[in-house]
Amino acid sequence: MKQENPWIEICPGIRRRTHAHGRTMYQMVAELAAGSRMPEHQHSQEQIVHILSGRMRLIVEGTPHELATGDVFYLASNIPHGVETIENTRVLDTFSPPRDEYLAIDEKERNSKKG
Repeated sequence: MKQENPWIEICPGIRRRTHAHGRTMYQMVAELAAGSRMPEHQHSQEQIVHILSGRMRLIVEGTPHELATGDVFYLASNIPHGVETIENTRVLDTFSPPRDEYLAIDEKERNSKKG
């Protein structure tokens, strides 16, 4: 895919960029600043979290899991989870089915920059 997809802030210190997507999958890169937090949330998609660099704490149903470069973690659908970033971290997240709401936000952002 072309790297024309915009960076979108998810919450303070955390941004994402759509990497690739298809009919049944969606992949994004996320950059998380040291000390940033993503509040607990859940979604219908399954998710695979792959740490490209850095360290973070993935809190799954209240249980913390410290992840570092090279680690991978699977999240089933509708499982409550959040993040505490220990150091600057890059993550490759894969979702199935796709995050249609993220694709819609990307499209809106691209259109706003055209005109």
